[in-house]
Amino acid sequence: MKKRVLIIEDDRHIAEGLQLNLVMQGYEVKVAGDGRAGLQRWQEWRPHLIVLDIMLPGMDGLDVLRNIRLEDERLPVLILSAKAMAEDRIKGLALGVDDYLTKPFHLEEFLLRVKRLLTRVAWEDDHDGGRDFAAIGPTYSFGGNSINFTTHTAQCGGGPITLTGIEEKLLKLFIVNRGKPLSRRQLIEMVWGYEGDIQTRTVDNFIVRFRKYFEEDPKNPVFFKTCRSVGYVFDH
Repeated sequence: MKKRVLIIEDDRHIAEGLQLNLVMQGYEVKVAGDGRAGLQRWQEWRPHLIVLDIMLPGMDGLDVLRNIRLEDERLPVLILSAKAMAEDRIKGLALGVDDYLTKPFHLEEFLLRVKRLLTRVAWEDDHDGGRDFAAIGPTYSFGGNSINFTTHTAQCGGGPITLTGIEEKLLKLFIVNRGKPLSRRQLIEMVWGYEGDIQTRTVDNFIVRFRKYFEEDPKNPVFFKTCRSVGYVFDH
C-alpha cells in the first residue's frame, strides 16, 4: 500500500514541486493551499505524514498542528518554514512536531527526512511500545502523581502542571517501557524522529524537568533513574 503524504503549503510552486518528487518516490500525495483546507483534507484522507508550512493564510501552521495533536499524537508532521530562529523551532517542537526543515532546503534532504519519518512510524507499529500507547489510557498514576493525557496536565507534589507535546511523548515512551533502560539516542530517535539538530543534553534537560515535577527528592530520584553509560529508566 502506498504511503499517503499531505502537503499543506500556500506557495503553489513549492507545493507542486514537492508533490511531483514525492510521487516519483512512490508516495500518494495531496496538496492543500491553506490551514483550514489542510485540516479538512487531513480529516477526510487520513495521511501517513503531513508536510506543513507555518506561514499560511487564515490559520497558520502551528494552529493546524495544535488541532491535529488534539486528536492524533502519533501522526508524523514535518514543518517547512522560512522561520529559522531557534525560538520558532522550539515552539514547533513543544507543540509536537516531529521534524523541522528551514527554507530554502535541499530536495534530497527533504526526501530523506520524509522517508525516515515514515520508516519510524512503521517501526513503532511493529513493536510493542508503539502498539501499547493506546493501552496506557487517558490517565496514569505513580507514586503521588497523576497524569491526564486528555487534558494534557499532571497533578504533582508541587501542584498542577501543563504538559507540552514533547513531554507527553517522552512520558508515554517511558511508561510503555517501564523497567527497561532507554539510551539518549533511542529517546531522540523515537520522540523527535531524527538526530541532526537535537543534542543528547536535550534529553537530560527533560529528565531534570520530570524529576522536578514528579520526584519528592529530585536529587535522589526513585522513578526517573539514571542508568550509567546507558541512559534512563522509568521504574514503577
